[in-house]
Amino acid sequence: MQELNKNSVGLAIGLFFGLAHLIWAIIVAMGLAQPLLDWILHLHFMSLSYSMNAFKVGNALLLVVVTFVVGYVFGWVLAALWNAFRK
Repeated sequence: MQELNKNSVGLAIGLFFGLAHLIWAIIVAMGLAQPLLDWILHLHFMSLSYSMNAFKVGNALLLVVVTFVVGYVFGWVLAALWNAFRK
């Protein structure tokens, strides 16, 4: 089995997490988040009382940055563990 590059795996997973949350922020900005969540909860036979907060650019940027960093760390640790146990 091949050794993984920790930086590459970290970047790949970080970019995936960040992109997914960027898409979510765009959905919130477009005002489509509430109906989407209502539909998803309905599919899971759930009914919750909640409301979406107003969109704020600063919060959206922080969301994307934090999830990228968490994804990067997760990917880096995953690759390090893979490399440690692959032998």
